[in-house]
Amino acid sequence: MADFHKADIEKLIDGVLPWPATQDMLKSAKDTDRFDKYVAIMQERVDFDEEILLPLTPMLFIVAKAGERIVQCRCGHAFGDYRVNWKLSALIHVRDDEKSMSEVYRGREMPDPAWIQLREYICGGCGAQLEVEAVPRGCPPDFDFLPDLDTFYSEWLGRPLPDKSEFKDLTLDRVAEWSE
Repeated sequence: MADFHKADIEKLIDGVLPWPATQDMLKSAKDTDRFDKYVAIMQERVDFDEEILLPLTPMLFIVAKAGERIVQCRCGHAFGDYRVNWKLSALIHVRDDEKSMSEVYRGREMPDPAWIQLREYICGGCGAQLEVEAVPRGCPPDFDFLPDLDTFYSEWLGRPLPDKSEFKDLTLDRVAEWSE
């Protein structure tokens, strides 16, 4: 089994690892501590002290904060419980007319604004664009990833988390709160 150095994984993340080394890393069996090395690298690159439990994207992380598991941006802005779609707490810029869509698409590439919306999800802390969706009008925000953290840590990493959290999508519960 290969044992790649943390510096090589950093180069891979940054897109500067030479192609032969990248191929070697992709073809080799994954080293047992690769996840830990990756998380350690990301922990060094964020502007907060909370422990990263799982990176979601290069900008978003599930972290342990005050006994809870929340989604947090690289800048430290919190989006709330990881079991609720973080997009509901983001700033959203919607492009739903020809004028605003023409800033992104040219000519025949542009989808029909009567059918499609572009939603840009923005961090309320640092203003970074975190994701973009091209979806039919009226479609709810896509919940990209809801990991079962307890199973991942206990069965895949072999070290259970100190607390347990019910594995359940709580997004609709949050939406229901809005109508109360």
